[in-house]
Amino acid sequence: MSLISTRGLSKNYSGLQAVSNVDFNLPEGQVRALIGPNGAGKTTFVGMLSGRIKSSSGSVIFRDKDITQLPAHKRMTMGMAYTFQITSVFSKLSVHENVALAARRVIKGKPSVVNEKVASVLEKVYLADRYDQIAGDLSYGHQRLLEIGMGLAQSPKLFILDEPTQGLSATEVKGFIELVGVLSESTTILLIEHNMDVVMKAAHYITVLNFGEVLAEGTPDEIRANQSVQTAYLGSH
Repeated sequence: MSLISTRGLSKNYSGLQAVSNVDFNLPEGQVRALIGPNGAGKTTFVGMLSGRIKSSSGSVIFRDKDITQLPAHKRMTMGMAYTFQITSVFSKLSVHENVALAARRVIKGKPSVVNEKVASVLEKVYLADRYDQIAGDLSYGHQRLLEIGMGLAQSPKLFILDEPTQGLSATEVKGFIELVGVLSESTTILLIEHNMDVVMKAAHYITVLNFGEVLAEGTPDEIRANQSVQTAYLGSH
């Protein structure tokens, strides 16, 4: 059963076809990686999924509802969370306050319920020991983890992670791969990522975009062995 799917999804910019007629199905519980060369249309496609970019044609179905015309904030209330390529934490608030703000979007209960959720999330993203630290004082890698925690606090059905390992150290990348395994127990993940080691180790299934179209889909082993993908993308890495 698809959690989110698209049919004929396209986006034109003044005659330039950024995304062309994409059919896409993401089953519930899967970790899906979306890869492709720079300019392949990944950011535009994800922008249309999340409601930040309006499609030129086609449809987006999320949890059996047509959400093509819904704005991003409405999609968030339906269970979609999205982290950006650039960190977007509240730098003057503590780690706890950042996650609590996100949690309150979906938890309407007592402060104790919010605090329980925050504690659970911080444990999952390896930030429990930085509970009271000011977010702006965190390292870049820890800020990325905090942003993931803010998304996770909203208990998303679909969690879109856009270049989450950008700027992370090798040790932090290894920790992130482990984190995806933990997150996948409770949410479906769409991972937009350039680091092929992360993709091959973290994803159950991969979709490859090239020139705004789906070039190939398959398991990591199938994508690694695909000659078209090798030519278009993997051969340059």
